[in-house]
Amino acid sequence: MDKQHVKGAMDKAKGAMKDAAGKLTGDAKLQAEGKMDKAKGDARSAAGDIKDAARKSTR
Repeated sequence: MDKQHVKGAMDKAKGAMKDAAGKLTGDAKLQAEGKMDKAKGDARSAAGDIKDAARKSTR
């Protein structure tokens, strides 16, 4: 697991909390921010997967 995977997991967790808080409070903006953070986390995880695949292919 590299930095991209860790950052991706943190972004996903932060996004899930914002999304849930937005749903609870009825704050659509906070909920949207949470969804964006989750998407950013997915993108970082995908970047980490690509880096892992590149490292494995060069070995």
